Amino acid sequence: MAGKSRHKNEKQDKALIVLRNICRCFNSGDAPVTVLKNINLTIARGEMVAIVGSSGSGKSTLMNILGCLDQPSSGSYHIDGREVSTLDANALSALRRHHFGFIFQRYHLMGALTALGNVEIPAIYAGVRPEERKKRAVMLLARLGMGSRTHHRPGQLSGGQQQRVSIARALMNDGEIILADEPTGALDKHSGEEVLTILEEIHASGRTIILVTHDMAVAKRAERIIEISDGEILSDRPNKRKTAFNPKIETIKTEKAIAPLLADAENEPAEHRTQRQKLMSAASSFWDRFFEAQLMALLSMKAHRMRTFLTMLGVIIGIAAVIDVVALGKGTQKQILASINRLGTNALTIFAGKSMADVRAAKVTTLVEADAKALAELPFVDAVTPMVSTSTIVRRGNVDANATLSGVSEQYFAADGARLEAGRLFDADDVKARRLSLIIEAEAAQTLFPNGEDPVGKIVLVGNVAARIAGTVNVRKYGPNGGVIALYLPYTTVQTRFLGNTILRSITVLLSQNVDSRWAQAQVARFLEQRHNGTQDFFIRNSQDFMDEVMSTTNVLTMLVISIAFVSLFVGGIGVMNIMLVTVSERINEIGVRMAVGARREDILQQFLIEAVLVCLTGGLIGIAFGFFTGFIFDATDAPFKMIYSLSSIITAFIVSTLIGIAFGYLPARNASRLNPVAALSQD
Repeated sequence: MAGKSRHKNEKQDKALIVLRNICRCFNSGDAPVTVLKNINLTIARGEMVAIVGSSGSGKSTLMNILGCLDQPSSGSYHIDGREVSTLDANALSALRRHHFGFIFQRYHLMGALTALGNVEIPAIYAGVRPEERKKRAVMLLARLGMGSRTHHRPGQLSGGQQQRVSIARALMNDGEIILADEPTGALDKHSGEEVLTILEEIHASGRTIILVTHDMAVAKRAERIIEISDGEILSDRPNKRKTAFNPKIETIKTEKAIAPLLADAENEPAEHRTQRQKLMSAASSFWDRFFEAQLMALLSMKAHRMRTFLTMLGVIIGIAAVIDVVALGKGTQKQILASINRLGTNALTIFAGKSMADVRAAKVTTLVEADAKALAELPFVDAVTPMVSTSTIVRRGNVDANATLSGVSEQYFAADGARLEAGRLFDADDVKARRLSLIIEAEAAQTLFPNGEDPVGKIVLVGNVAARIAGTVNVRKYGPNGGVIALYLPYTTVQTRFLGNTILRSITVLLSQNVDSRWAQAQVARFLEQRHNGTQDFFIRNSQDFMDEVMSTTNVLTMLVISIAFVSLFVGGIGVMNIMLVTVSERINEIGVRMAVGARREDILQQFLIEAVLVCLTGGLIGIAFGFFTGFIFDATDAPFKMIYSLSSIITAFIVSTLIGIAFGYLPARNASRLNPVAALSQD
C-alpha cells in the first residue's frame, strides 16, 4: 500500500501538464458548439504521448490548448505548476517561446526566408544574440541532415526537408515540450518514417513529445496512446508494444546524431539556464527584433514590388509637390526681391498730401527742393532723389505720342536700376544748370524712330519745348504702360520749363544698409514735421511695406498649394492603410506562426508598423529625388526664375512621410497584433 502511494507521489512530482475538466465551446449560430467535454489529463515530464482521433474529434483543439495557442472555455490547465488562465498575452507568448516547440503538418515556413532564417525566428523573439542563434541554427540543421540546405528557401526544398527545418525551428529555443500536429500527414512514407525517427531521438534526449495524429500506426510509435472522440477521451493507455528506442539501431540520415546536442542542453546546470534566459531578455534583444522586423519588411516590399510602388505613389507625389511648391515660392520671392532691389531695398518715398486719395495734394506747396537737400544731410541716408511729373505729348517729325515726363535727379537711374543703352545720363551739372538733357526709354526710341535711327543727339519736341536726346535707357517695367511712353529730364528743368514752380510731387530717400526702415520712417516724419512748422502735410510710403505685402501674398499662395499637396499626402496615407490591411489579411498565416514560436503582440505590431513606415520613408525619399528632378527640368527650360530648394521643407517632408507611416500604419498593425494565433494558423 505504501509502495503504491509512493509511486503515485513520484508520478505527481513528475507531472508537467495537468488538465482538469477542460471544456471548449465555440459560438456557431444561435447555439454554442462544444468541441471538448470535461477533459482530464496528466502528462509527465519526458513522456512521448500520442493523441489520436478522427477528423473533428477535437484532438487539434486539445493540442492548441496544450500549446497555449487557445484557451479553454472552462476548467483549469496547469503547466509546470502554473495556472495558464491567469497569464496575460505576453506571459503566454513567453510560455510558448521558452517551453514549447511546434511542428506543423503543413510546415508553416516563411517563403521569404532561408532555412537558416526560419530556424532562427524563435531565438530572435527570445533575445538570443545573432552570432549565438546562428551558430545553434546551423548546428541543428546540420544534425538533421540539412547542412547543405541552410541557404535554400522553402520552395527549393522537398516536403521531408521542409519538415526537418520545422523540427529544427521547434528545437531552437530548447523547449522541453514538442507539439507535433500530424507531422507525417503531408509526407510520403519514407520521409514520414524519417521524421518519426527524429522525434523518437528527441524524446530519447529527455524531451516531452506530444503527437497529434489520426493514424494509429503513427500513434503506436509513442509510449502512451490517448484516444479522443467527439471531444471526450475514450481511452488513455500505455503502449505496451512500444519498444525502447535504440539510436544505434534506428539511425537516421543525419550528419551527426541530434541527441548529444539536446543532451548537452538538458544537462546544463540550472543556474546557467537561468542566466541564459536573463540574457535573452536583455535590452539588446529589442534591437535584434527591431532589425529582424526591418529585414522582413524589406523582403515583403521586394516580394510585392508593383503593389509597394503603387502604395508609395500618393506619398511620392505629395512629397515632391510640397518640395517643388516651396522651391517655386522661394524662387518667385527672390525674383520679386531682386526687382524691388532696383528701387532700393531700403527706401522711403515721401508724397505731398495726406494720402494717395487726397484731392488737395496738388495744392500742397510745402514739399520743396530744400526738404530734399536737408534730408540728404541725415546720417542714415545714402541718397535723395526729388521727383516731379507731368503728362505731355512728344513729337518728332510726323510722329507724336502720349508721354509721362518725369523730373528726377542724377541719382534716380542708379536707384531705379535703369541700364544705359546708348549715349549718356545727365549729371549733377545738368540738374544745377536746368539743361534740356532728355533721357528716353528704349520703347520711346522705337516709337519716335521707327526706322531704327540712332536717337542720341536728335531733337524732339516735348510739349512746346525742344529737347535734345542725351541717351536711352532700359528701365524695369512693373506692369502695362497703357501706350504711354516715359521721358526723363532734370527735375529742375521740369519745374522751370514745364510746371513753373519749385514744388516737388515726391522725394525718394535711399537709406543706408542695415538701417531699420521703420525706425528711419519715424525719424524722417519727425524731421519734416519740424521743417513744416509742426504740420504733417505729407505721407510716407515704405518699400518694406510693399515687400511685406508681396511676401505675404506669395506666402499665402505657397501655403495654398502646399495644403493641396498635403491633401495628396493624406490620400496617400489612406492608400498605405488600405494596402497594409490587405497585407495583413494575406499574411495571417505568417502572423500565426510568429505567435506560435513566441512573438509578443508588440513584436507583431512593430513588424507591420515598421513596414508601413518604410513604405512611406522610401516613398518620401523617391519624392524628394523626384522634386529635385522636376527642378532640374524647370531650370533647363530657361524659366524667368530659378527654383530655390529649402532644407527645412525637405526635412519636414521627410518627417511627414514618417508620421504618415506611423499614423496610417498603426491600425493595420494593431489588427495584426490582436489576431488569435489559432485562427491565424488555420489560414493558408
